Amino acid sequence: MAYAIQAVYFVAAVLFIYGLKQMSSPRTARRGIVWAGVGMFMAVVVTFFHPGLHGVGNYVLMFVAIAIGGGLALVTGKRVAMTDMPQMIALYNGMGGGAAAAIAALELIRHAPMTLTVQIIAVLGALIGTVAFSGSLIAFAKLQGLQRKAVRYPRQQVVNMAVFAVSVALGVVVAFSGAGYSDAVLVFFFFLALAAGVMMTLPIGGADMPVVISLFNALTGLAVGFEGFVLGNPAMMIAGIVVGAAGTLLTQLMARAMNRSLAKVLFSDFGGAAAQETGGSAEGHLKPIEANDAGAMLAYADKVIIVPGYGMAVAQAQHKIWELAELLAERGVTVKFAIHPVAGRMPGHMNVLLAEAGVPYDMILDLDEINNEFVSADVALVIGANDVTNPAARTNPDSPIYGMPILNVDKAKNVIVIKRGQGTGFSGVENPLFYADNTRMLYGDGQRVAGELIQAVKSM
Repeated sequence: MAYAIQAVYFVAAVLFIYGLKQMSSPRTARRGIVWAGVGMFMAVVVTFFHPGLHGVGNYVLMFVAIAIGGGLALVTGKRVAMTDMPQMIALYNGMGGGAAAAIAALELIRHAPMTLTVQIIAVLGALIGTVAFSGSLIAFAKLQGLQRKAVRYPRQQVVNMAVFAVSVALGVVVAFSGAGYSDAVLVFFFFLALAAGVMMTLPIGGADMPVVISLFNALTGLAVGFEGFVLGNPAMMIAGIVVGAAGTLLTQLMARAMNRSLAKVLFSDFGGAAAQETGGSAEGHLKPIEANDAGAMLAYADKVIIVPGYGMAVAQAQHKIWELAELLAERGVTVKFAIHPVAGRMPGHMNVLLAEAGVPYDMILDLDEINNEFVSADVALVIGANDVTNPAARTNPDSPIYGMPILNVDKAKNVIVIKRGQGTGFSGVENPLFYADNTRMLYGDGQRVAGELIQAVKSM
């Protein structure tokens, strides 16, 4: 039986890896999710036959946990709007980290005999999982609008590092004490680890959320892998390692896409007061345009590049934007979509929304593929994107986003920006693009404005 269980775990791990590989492309992502789900189902089922389980009570608790967790996931998965996917991902990341921390807590509270290596790994998993859990909850609160303001106080980073250092010190005590540590030390260790996750995430601005979400995803995977080692469960180990590695690579890609080191994301003030103070002011005047005039520009263009951002997600305008793109294509206009790696509030956010609307994959191009084409575009239509189109990243060394690769929207012959108002956006950084001579501002809710553009094009 033991060999059969290990064989099933091995097959499940292979399916995890295969599923993750399929998720690397939008064309095969759905298939990858299905295969990874099959692997997870196999791993869960075979766990019921694990020789370490004793007593009916354990099976009852497992069924109850699966029913509660699976039921909540099923309900939320069906009800959560696509616009709320970033906060759902943050929440699910947190649950994974919390589960790993709970496993470690149970093993450590039992004071069961462990080798020094296993005990050290258990404590590491507990620390990382707890930080990922509390940090992800704060990220969820920020994305959901429950925590609207970044929390800052004097010598914040010093205090945060002190709290984290003490939690690490207590972890060292637990790790090297065998079974001789007190429960009070263990409780204090978990309390400080929770506080460290909260305090680390509170000052991080909204513009850095894509990096933060992928970072916590990596931490959760690492914690799960560690606790899989503690339990001797190869499926947990492999799944955790794969998720941790993928999350780490994604975090690096997101940070590179913003030209920001991970240290700057975690320990600077981008997206908050500092961004507003150093962002500078743009010269010129905002030049509004009516939907009918904008529709005429689009209808008689040869090439249009559409740049979606979080504003499109908030307005749930992706279906209307695709309807507009189809209408333009019928008139012989070449239409393409330009996606920046950190557009939205999570990695791939815009890709998910456009896929939901039915936009063909070959029309969706990333920054490197599309940037050279803006100079030949008659119109660049920006809907709800700010920082990823901000030319200050190229021209203003004082800007907090200086050096960040951006979409070259300002090089198009004409730019139309759909925006709800005249504010600076989620990150608080002023965008000189809005004041450029070739830019016109089309104010209003994204979905409503897209509908007006559709009617304007139809009337041409």
